[in-house]
Amino acid sequence: MRTIFLVFGLVFGAGIQAVIAQVIRVTDAESQLPLKGVLIYSKEPQLSVVTESEGEADISLFKDHRSIVIQLLGFESKVLSWKSLSASNFEIQLTPSQITLDVTVIAASRWKQSSQEIPGKVRQLDSQDLTVRAPSTTADWLGSSGEVFVQKSQLGGGSPMIRGFSANRLLYAVDGVRMNTAIFRSGNLQNVISLDPFSLANTEILFGPGSVMYGSDAIGGVMNFETLQPQTQGLSGNIVSRFSSAYSEKTFHADLSYGGKKWKFVTSATHFDYGDLKMGNSGGPDSYLRLKYTDQIDGQDVEITNPDPLMQVGSGYQQLNLMQKVQWKPNDRSTWDYGFHYSEISDIPRYDRLLEERNGQLRFARWDYGPQVWMMNNLKWTYRSNHGWFDQVKVVVAQQYFEESRIDRRFGNVQEFERKEKVYAYSLNADFFKSLKNENYFTYGVEGVTNLVKSEGLEKNIESEAIQAASARYPNSDWTSWAAYGNFHGVLSSRWKIQTALRYNYISLNADFSNNTGFFPLPFERSSQKNHSVTGNIGLIFFPEPSFSISPLVSTGFRAPNVDDLGKIFDSEPGAVIVPNPELKPEYAYNFELNLNKHFQNKFKLDLTGFITYLDNAMVRRPFQLNGESEIIYDGELSEVLAIQNAAFTEIVGFQAGFEWALSKRLVLTSRYNWQKGTEELDDASQSPSRHAAPAFGLTRLAYSHKELRVEISSQYSAARSFEELPEEEKSKTFIYAQDGNGNPFSPAWTIFSLNASYQALSFLQINGGVENIGNLRYRPYSSGIVAPGRNFTLSLKASF
Repeated sequence: MRTIFLVFGLVFGAGIQAVIAQVIRVTDAESQLPLKGVLIYSKEPQLSVVTESEGEADISLFKDHRSIVIQLLGFESKVLSWKSLSASNFEIQLTPSQITLDVTVIAASRWKQSSQEIPGKVRQLDSQDLTVRAPSTTADWLGSSGEVFVQKSQLGGGSPMIRGFSANRLLYAVDGVRMNTAIFRSGNLQNVISLDPFSLANTEILFGPGSVMYGSDAIGGVMNFETLQPQTQGLSGNIVSRFSSAYSEKTFHADLSYGGKKWKFVTSATHFDYGDLKMGNSGGPDSYLRLKYTDQIDGQDVEITNPDPLMQVGSGYQQLNLMQKVQWKPNDRSTWDYGFHYSEISDIPRYDRLLEERNGQLRFARWDYGPQVWMMNNLKWTYRSNHGWFDQVKVVVAQQYFEESRIDRRFGNVQEFERKEKVYAYSLNADFFKSLKNENYFTYGVEGVTNLVKSEGLEKNIESEAIQAASARYPNSDWTSWAAYGNFHGVLSSRWKIQTALRYNYISLNADFSNNTGFFPLPFERSSQKNHSVTGNIGLIFFPEPSFSISPLVSTGFRAPNVDDLGKIFDSEPGAVIVPNPELKPEYAYNFELNLNKHFQNKFKLDLTGFITYLDNAMVRRPFQLNGESEIIYDGELSEVLAIQNAAFTEIVGFQAGFEWALSKRLVLTSRYNWQKGTEELDDASQSPSRHAAPAFGLTRLAYSHKELRVEISSQYSAARSFEELPEEEKSKTFIYAQDGNGNPFSPAWTIFSLNASYQALSFLQINGGVENIGNLRYRPYSSGIVAPGRNFTLSLKASF
């Protein structure tokens, strides 16, 4: 830890330098105030800068360009030439627009491009909403979009579900670097909370397969996170404190940015402290109440009656996030960016496991995710040139370190098991952009990724403190991926555009099971796999009129078996254990979608997407035999043997609908609705609902903005999931579901209302507050192991300079 802070301190620091450049200043046409965060970019070739706190940016790179786009969410975009900018003395005003007509995103092609040039559905979350909505984690930030369903097994969790897929079928990218590792699991996954929401500058969600640009795992979607960038010039910073009542949250954040002529820096640090979560007291089944919990008294495990059954004892945790970025620009053509990210989360109680009972008694005295650590160093080189093969190139090399563990002890047992994993991830991306005639362009690149997995198990006697080896969760392994890809965007006519892409991928996996052969009668000690795949997509964009677009898209995706799929040994649910299956093969997705977008005179915008995704050779849990045995002893308990296997198919159909309606200059009504139905074939040829296809859900929000005040009233809702509609593997988890009239588990429908407000009290002080779940409803989102917060009062203070 000392080394981390030393590096953190040494990297930050520089003398102030004068800036001599052509500076543009962008202001609000109504208030005349400077606009921060305005994106300025050109397609000839593709370049971009962003305005800082005074609405200024150096645009020397765009000299003599014919088409320069000036864009900010909430304002009407402008497209001007360098000559026009010069005539206006580089003073530009943007007119407020109540609905979002066009944004620039990078998730689809790894390069900045207009959302109107993308046939698929991409959603950008406005970073200005972060302070208003004050999400406690990045998972909650994704959920605030109304288009991502978030499952939580514990307070320190958040597993996004997108179009019927979750966990390792979704891909996370941070500053262009793949975050998914070889041990991302098929169950629910909480790695997204390692990202600090205060350090995010831009968040994009690509719906549907994104394997062409991002490789294995990008079947249901891609979540692309861009973190804070240094200021163009001068010194600036923010200090934020936030408090919330439902889990006694105390969060403190600070960031500092400096920009000079050649060197720029930004530093960010956040500490989160969450107490036990209190559920609502209105409606909801009594089975959700936390009636008892375990503790140790005089060295003995005892069950204690909870004096406040609404308090979910054993759910709090703490988290620390650090970030440091350095940018060096030796000349107008070349830029070097270094980024350092560090996240460390304390022990996270696995709350749903702490609810399990066996013979009327709590099953576990302890079940924690051990400290979750994520560290990334990445170096990016951007070079611009009128080369015959490219106009711009980006090369990113990254090193990541992941550490996680699981610690469990059964009630009344002195033996405590800890299984720890370490992953060392290395990656290289080289992306090239070439501008062609008539706004056509071609992008291509290569990618290499290597993961080294180290796994061990320990068994500790908590009385004698004697320690001995135990079974590991994974084999010691290496997972490697090499790929080449290309993407073409073409303008066929004034009404038709096309985007198509192709990727070749080679993936190898080598696993050494010798760390477990002494504990289980495995019929093998080593396993090796090599898989090839070709994926592609093709989409059209048709404009019957400038305000209406129709976009059909056909795309494919794939996921190669990773170490978690092929080699895991773990108790997945009460009385069941997952064992390795070296015969596992890749799964492939085939997706068709149709996107419709229509707006009416900047007052009303409607979008509708219908999709169907077919997953062939889907990897799912199924009954298995180990050396002919269907049951084995695991941690002293007889358990049914399961393994990840290739099922016949999984099919997801659904639609996403939304609208934005500017009721007036100050009032905007937004609504999002998502419906999906998943079906998978079981081993006996029968069919079951797919686990990660959430019930229909959505969000409706009314936002009011006037001068220094912004207020949002929102309603978030989810449909029910009856016992008959529950996936077969969910029906045994009675401890997290309500009971219907027949005593069968089901997930009730729920609707909550929230109020959030932001007020710029002084030029340097912003006050944010709100009430979430105003009705204090007691509810548990589908498949979640912890009950959602009850009425939650939030207060946040933000000081800026």
